[in-house]
Amino acid sequence: MLGIYFSGTGNSKRAAEVFCAEYDKSTRVLSIEDDGIIEAVKGEDELVFSYPVQYSTVPKILRDFITENKDLWNDKKVFVICTMGMFSGDGAGILGRLLKNYGAKITGGLHLRMPDSICDEKALKKPFEKNRELVKTAEEKAVNAAKLYKEGKPTKEGINIFYRIAGFFGQRLYFGHMTKKYSDKLKIDKDVCIGCGKCEQLCPMKNIKIVDNKAVSQGQCTMCYRCVNLCPKQAITLLGKAVIEQTLIEKYN
Repeated sequence: MLGIYFSGTGNSKRAAEVFCAEYDKSTRVLSIEDDGIIEAVKGEDELVFSYPVQYSTVPKILRDFITENKDLWNDKKVFVICTMGMFSGDGAGILGRLLKNYGAKITGGLHLRMPDSICDEKALKKPFEKNRELVKTAEEKAVNAAKLYKEGKPTKEGINIFYRIAGFFGQRLYFGHMTKKYSDKLKIDKDVCIGCGKCEQLCPMKNIKIVDNKAVSQGQCTMCYRCVNLCPKQAITLLGKAVIEQTLIEKYN
């Protein structure tokens, strides 16, 4: 087995690590950004995919990764984990259907509620203790799901038609267009930015560049919220106007 993840604030990475460690402590867990990911996938028949759902659909960067490497997935057995702040509908199912288009065999799905990475919208923020509880519950659920998987009884969250209807009418119908293209909505307050370069270094899209000691967006944001949550001066926003609380998973472990 190989664990694969895309993660902005660490939720999906942690979910993959917990699931795979329970399944087999020797299981490798790699990011889609790792240099060796392609060769690693080629050498495995069984995969666990973990990712953060966006508006009940797949982030653009992950969708591109799968389609650009479409020949990799044929005959692979794939279990899908999706993490979310509130609601997903068929998060595991929509990634599963994409992989199935390229020959993958979807073995099951798991949905995990975790601290919302959208840290610049007050309505989505939860108290610190609530986020700690979410992480603890999610990790326990991932462990139980891995045990069931080993027993040949994988969970099927997000897979059937009822989940699909919920995902479509719950979010995708209204907001699905927001992930079809990369976003140009990332905002950087140049009066606050100190040009430290942390965002440039961490951006999975190489979307941010330091120009004249200030961060500048190139209009190719995949909305992972990594830069917004990691900026030491909270100078970056995306959907909201100000950072309420940065929500990296390390805070809640």
